[in-house]
Amino acid sequence: MTLIPSWCRTPRPLQTALALGLVALLSACVTSQTSVVEASSRPAERALLDGLRAYDEARYADSERLLNYSLGQGLSSATDQAAARKTLAFIYCTSNRIAACEQSFRAARTADPRFALSKAEAGHPLWGPVYQNSRR
Repeated sequence: MTLIPSWCRTPRPLQTALALGLVALLSACVTSQTSVVEASSRPAERALLDGLRAYDEARYADSERLLNYSLGQGLSSATDQAAARKTLAFIYCTSNRIAACEQSFRAARTADPRFALSKAEAGHPLWGPVYQNSRR
Protein backbone atom coordinates (compact mmCIF):
# COMPACT_ATOMS: atom_id res chain seq x y z
CA MET A 1 0.00 0.00 0.00
CA THR A 2 1.36 3.42 -0.94
CA LEU A 3 1.01 6.50 1.23
CA ILE A 4 1.24 8.89 -1.71
CA PRO A 5 -2.18 10.02 -3.01
CA SER A 6 -2.84 9.16 -6.65
CA TRP A 7 -2.94 12.85 -7.62
CA CYS A 8 0.67 13.21 -6.41
CA ARG A 9 2.13 10.36 -8.43
CA THR A 10 2.23 12.07 -11.81
CA PRO A 11 4.14 15.34 -12.16
CA ARG A 12 1.86 18.13 -13.34
CA PRO A 13 2.32 21.88 -13.59
CA LEU A 14 -0.35 22.59 -10.99
CA GLN A 15 1.29 20.22 -8.55
CA THR A 16 4.36 22.39 -8.80
CA ALA A 17 2.22 25.46 -8.16
CA LEU A 18 0.53 23.68 -5.26
CA ALA A 19 3.91 22.78 -3.81
CA LEU A 20 5.01 26.40 -4.11
CA GLY A 21 1.79 27.47 -2.43
CA LEU A 22 2.44 25.05 0.39
CA VAL A 23 5.95 26.47 0.74
CA ALA A 24 4.44 29.95 1.02
CA LEU A 25 1.96 28.62 3.56
CA LEU A 26 4.78 26.99 5.50
CA SER A 27 6.76 30.24 5.43
CA ALA A 28 3.80 32.12 6.82
CA CYS A 29 3.34 29.45 9.46
CA VAL A 30 6.95 29.63 10.58
CA THR A 31 6.81 33.38 11.09
CA SER A 32 3.48 33.31 12.89
CA GLN A 33 4.23 30.17 14.91
CA THR A 34 1.22 28.38 13.41
CA SER A 35 1.70 24.78 12.38
CA VAL A 36 0.79 23.45 8.94
CA VAL A 37 -1.82 21.24 10.58
CA GLU A 38 -3.40 24.28 12.25
CA ALA A 39 -3.30 26.31 9.04
CA SER A 40 -4.82 23.55 6.95
CA SER A 41 -7.59 23.09 9.50
CA ARG A 42 -8.82 26.65 8.90
CA PRO A 43 -11.79 26.67 6.51
CA ALA A 44 -10.30 29.15 4.02
CA GLU A 45 -6.92 27.47 3.73
CA ARG A 46 -8.43 23.96 3.61
CA ALA A 47 -10.81 25.05 0.84
CA LEU A 48 -7.89 26.58 -1.09
CA LEU A 49 -5.92 23.33 -0.93
CA ASP A 50 -9.00 21.30 -1.88
CA GLY A 51 -9.79 23.71 -4.71
CA LEU A 52 -6.28 23.48 -6.13
CA ARG A 53 -6.43 19.70 -5.91
CA ALA A 54 -9.82 19.66 -7.67
CA TYR A 55 -8.39 21.83 -10.46
CA ASP A 56 -5.46 19.45 -10.84
CA GLU A 57 -7.91 16.56 -11.08
CA ALA A 58 -9.91 18.41 -13.81
CA ARG A 59 -12.93 18.83 -11.52
CA TYR A 60 -13.36 22.45 -12.55
CA ALA A 61 -16.85 23.08 -11.14
CA ASP A 62 -15.74 21.77 -7.74
CA SER A 63 -12.54 23.78 -7.98
CA GLU A 64 -14.40 27.00 -8.78
CA ARG A 65 -16.80 26.46 -5.87
CA LEU A 66 -14.00 25.68 -3.40
CA LEU A 67 -11.77 28.54 -4.51
CA ASN A 68 -14.61 31.05 -4.25
CA TYR A 69 -15.45 29.64 -0.83
CA SER A 70 -11.82 30.02 0.28
CA LEU A 71 -11.84 33.66 -0.78
CA GLY A 72 -15.18 34.24 0.95
CA GLN A 73 -13.82 32.74 4.15
CA GLY A 74 -10.96 35.24 4.17
CA LEU A 75 -7.64 33.75 3.12
CA SER A 76 -5.10 35.58 5.23
CA SER A 77 -2.11 35.35 2.87
CA ALA A 78 -1.88 37.65 -0.16
CA THR A 79 -0.02 34.88 -1.98
CA ASP A 80 -2.84 32.44 -1.28
CA GLN A 81 -5.46 34.96 -2.43
CA ALA A 82 -3.55 35.52 -5.67
CA ALA A 83 -3.21 31.75 -6.23
CA ALA A 84 -6.95 31.29 -5.80
CA ARG A 85 -7.70 34.19 -8.16
CA LYS A 86 -5.20 32.93 -10.75
CA THR A 87 -6.70 29.44 -10.77
CA LEU A 88 -10.18 30.93 -11.04
CA ALA A 89 -8.96 33.01 -13.99
CA PHE A 90 -7.78 29.82 -15.70
CA ILE A 91 -11.18 28.21 -15.13
CA TYR A 92 -13.01 31.30 -16.42
CA CYS A 93 -10.86 31.57 -19.53
CA THR A 94 -11.21 27.91 -20.42
CA SER A 95 -15.00 28.16 -20.06
CA ASN A 96 -15.09 31.28 -22.28
CA ARG A 97 -15.95 33.71 -19.47
CA ILE A 98 -13.38 36.23 -20.66
CA ALA A 99 -14.55 39.25 -18.62
CA ALA A 100 -14.49 37.18 -15.42
CA CYS A 101 -11.07 35.83 -16.37
CA GLU A 102 -9.63 39.30 -16.84
CA GLN A 103 -11.23 40.55 -13.61
CA SER A 104 -9.77 37.59 -11.73
CA PHE A 105 -6.26 38.37 -13.00
CA ARG A 106 -6.72 41.99 -11.86
CA ALA A 107 -7.95 40.80 -8.46
CA ALA A 108 -4.89 38.54 -8.12
CA ARG A 109 -2.64 41.56 -8.71
CA THR A 110 -4.66 43.66 -6.26
CA ALA A 111 -4.29 40.96 -3.62
CA ASP A 112 -0.56 40.56 -4.24
CA PRO A 113 1.19 43.28 -6.26
CA ARG A 114 4.03 40.81 -6.96
CA PHE A 115 1.63 38.46 -8.76
CA ALA A 116 2.70 37.46 -12.26
CA LEU A 117 2.22 34.44 -14.45
CA SER A 118 5.24 32.37 -15.34
CA LYS A 119 6.53 32.74 -18.89
CA ALA A 120 4.88 29.45 -19.87
CA GLU A 121 1.56 30.44 -18.30
CA ALA A 122 1.62 33.89 -19.90
CA GLY A 123 2.14 32.26 -23.29
CA HIS A 124 -0.93 30.04 -23.00
CA PRO A 125 -3.24 30.55 -26.01
CA LEU A 126 -6.44 30.86 -23.94
CA TRP A 127 -5.49 32.96 -20.95
CA GLY A 128 -2.22 34.53 -22.08
CA PRO A 129 -3.87 37.30 -24.15
CA VAL A 130 -6.44 37.96 -21.41
CA TYR A 131 -3.64 38.21 -18.84
CA GLN A 132 -1.81 40.72 -21.04
CA ASN A 133 -5.00 42.79 -21.39
CA SER A 134 -5.49 42.72 -17.63
CA ARG A 135 -2.09 44.35 -17.16
CA ARG A 136 -3.08 47.45 -19.14
